[in-house]
Amino acid sequence: MSLPPERAAFYLACLQDDSARLAEVGRLGLAAEVPSCPGWTVETVVRHISTVYLHKVEILKLGALPDPWPPNLDDRDALELYEEARAAVVTALEQAGTDLPTWTFSPDDKTSAFWYRRMALETAVHRIDTELAHDVVTPVDRELALDGIDELLVLMLGGPWWEEGDTEHPVDATVRVTSEGRSWTARLDATTATVTPDAEGEADAEIFGEANDLYLWLWGRQPADSIQTVGDEAAAAAFRNRIAECTT
Repeated sequence: MSLPPERAAFYLACLQDDSARLAEVGRLGLAAEVPSCPGWTVETVVRHISTVYLHKVEILKLGALPDPWPPNLDDRDALELYEEARAAVVTALEQAGTDLPTWTFSPDDKTSAFWYRRMALETAVHRIDTELAHDVVTPVDRELALDGIDELLVLMLGGPWWEEGDTEHPVDATVRVTSEGRSWTARLDATTATVTPDAEGEADAEIFGEANDLYLWLWGRQPADSIQTVGDEAAAAAFRNRIAECTT
């Protein structure tokens, strides 16, 4: 999928800024517990995102999933490993460009362009995790947050993952999500989730919020009182639970 140069540069800038902030907060203390990821500490987050970065470096190098994976990195200093990994993933993306054929989990985009957006958004969410642990939360870039809502709804919720009815939340409803002039309409049942970037037709429930708040609520990093819901509250709650199923 073609990615304009200015968009690629935007994602790289977000990745670099948020990964630097994550390192800064990590240095406040690795032992702090992460309230958004029960059982995790800041060190867990730092090691997790390091492994994620190194995984993508290998994918871009091989054009396929690395096997075996992951390597044993337990003996590495967490922050030292992280600094190496975040530098490596930026270099790997820059060297790959945006048109390199490679493995992705997107049904529609099998190019390196996919990983520009995915790594920027992955980093933003986990940066928030470390900030929550130290109570120093800063907002996600507005444009990136809106793009993250789109990725989560269209790709992650709306992907072909539900055909076997493998869900604990077989909500049968239409839910609309709106933030800062953009809307997405999700039509859900036990075996499908179709998401279109529009506000067409009737909806059983509508969910509103500022981009940062709505994005982080969808990812389970903000409480329910950070957004607004109109209509069928049970449908909205089931929708949120369905989101959680496809993002864990």
